[in-house]
Parts: sequence; structure tokens; C-alpha cells
Amino acid sequence: RFHHTSISHLFSCSKTVSDEKYQDPFQLGRKDLKNLYEDIKKELLVSTAELKEMCDYYFDGKGKAFRPMIVVLMARACNIHHNNSREVQASQRSVAIIAEMIHTASLVHDDVIDDANSRRGKMTVNQIWGERKAVLAGDFILSAASVALARIGNTAIISVLTQVIEDLVRGEFLQLGCKENENERFAHYLEKTFKKTASLIANSCKAVSILGCPDPKVHEIAYQYGKNVGIAFQLIDDVLDFTSCADHLGKPTAADLKLGLATGPVLFACQQFPEMNAMIMRRFSKPGDVERARKYVLQSDGVQQTTYLAQRYCHEATREISKLRPSPEREALIQLTEMVLTRDK
Repeated sequence: RFHHTSISHLFSCSKTVSDEKYQDPFQLGRKDLKNLYEDIKKELLVSTAELKEMCDYYFDGKGKAFRPMIVVLMARACNIHHNNSREVQASQRSVAIIAEMIHTASLVHDDVIDDANSRRGKMTVNQIWGERKAVLAGDFILSAASVALARIGNTAIISVLTQVIEDLVRGEFLQLGCKENENERFAHYLEKTFKKTASLIANSCKAVSILGCPDPKVHEIAYQYGKNVGIAFQLIDDVLDFTSCADHLGKPTAADLKLGLATGPVLFACQQFPEMNAMIMRRFSKPGDVERARKYVLQSDGVQQTTYLAQRYCHEATREISKLRPSPEREALIQLTEMVLTRDK
């Protein structure tokens, strides 16, 4: 693995008491995420058994609940920063639930668009129930999330979180397109990455900060942390598509190349192997393209460069969150940037 220095060492505030350092984010967030999936299922009250079964399929409690965990940790960090309140408000927890619902609806739809057959180590909804029903299930989860969002009754929060849904659609359209101009390609890739992955984390963090603290500076810190962590998360995901084995990842490797997608490692490799340009433009559609592109990526420093870029985004996330008052939750969010970089699936 590409070696990286421990970012938390660089940034942990010297005034922080030692027991507040190196908090395990999953342990710290667990108390607020208790019964998360049961609560989501309550939002998905449906009359038809088949639709219920489809909606419940991805909410099996086996996911890491990475997004809701960031959201509740950010809620606590902002509440402590504002008035030393140690409680997560009900509306803030609702944001965590809504974030997971929007995320899952987007997975169901993504799997249809990509014609994927496995997700999290099991068959996809579209493989079991068919594409038409999968589209409707994704729509239904999204509509239930919208109802839960309206129930919070705060127009600022509605505005922030509906932006996520718009970004998801725009990001998917960006992914379907391809830039002929090599110089525009990386910007296109990062914009797509922000819209498809980071916007949800950034705007969910911003939403809980608005609910917990009136200071717009804090809202911006929360948003920037979420945005930077979200982009880093996806960059590492794109690296794992080349470095991890399929069994470990829970989905096929080189999946992005098979979908015709040029991710960070490919775009960096292209600088060393310009012959990849033609393959990128034809979306790796010729026989042998996928294997050749994969070989070029692994021969180049594309994986290291993408990992290094992810480190820079995590560095920035840490710099932002360090502006908040010290708390176990703040330290856990710093720790989380490290976990994003070292995860292997």
C-alpha cells in the first residue's frame, strides 16, 4: 500500500486532553445509530409485500452506515462547539436517516443504470426483481425520504438536502458523458465525484450544523469537511477497483473499466501512457481494452497519485474540522479521515 503519514498527528489540537484523542468513530457514533435500520423501515411502510421486500433488501443492517455515522458525529461536534450540548437532536438524527435513504435509493438506481449484478457481496435488486421494479423501488425510497425531510419542517434543511438529489442526477449525467479534451477530463471527473458521492456527505453535514448552531462559519466548516472526506472516499474507492480482489470488495473489480469509466488511476496513468486516450474515448469498448487499460494503470503510478490526491483532500477535511472546539466527536471525525485512506473495502 502507498504509505501515508498519519494526518491526525499533524492536526490534533495540543490543548485536547489525551482521552479525547484517537476515538473510534464507529464506537462513538453507535449510540446515536441504534435501531437506525428499524427506523428506516418504519419510514418505508408499504402496502405491497413485494415492494416492502425490495425496499428492505439493502437495509439489512449489514452496511457500515458510514454516512449516518459522519452525520451524527458532526451533529455532536457542532452542538458541543455551539453551547456544549452533548445531545443529538431528534431532527439531526432524522437527517442521518434521510441521508442513508437517499444514498440507498441512488444505489438501487445506479445498479440499474450499470446493469450490475452484485452489491455488498449479494445480488442486486435489479437482478432479483428486474429493472422496472428496481427503478420503482428506488423512487419509492426517495419519496419516503422526502416525506421524512418535510416532517423536519425546516425550509433551510429541505433546500440543503434536495440539492443532494439534484446533484445525484447531474452527477450520473456527467458520468454518462466523456470529455475529448484531456485537460478538461480531470475537472469533469472531480465534478462528477463531488455530485455523485461528496454532495450527500457535505450537505448532510451542513444540515445538522444548521440545526445545531446559528453560526454560518460553522455551517461552512461542516460542509467543507463533508465535501473533502466525500471526494477522498470516492478516490480510494476508485483505487480499490484496481488493487482489491473481488471477494474482499463485495463487487467485481475493474468494474469501472467494464462500465467504460475513466477514474483517477486511469487519468493519471494516461499521462504516462498516452495510447490510453483512444481507449478512454471509446469507453474501453474494444475486445482487450479493459485488460490492457488495467495493465497500464498498474504499471503506472496512477494508483499512488490517486491515493496521494485523496490524502490531500483528507488533509483539508482535517484542517476544516480542527476549527471547531475540541471534543471526542471532533477527534473521531479527524480519525475518520485516516480510516478513509486506509480502508481496504
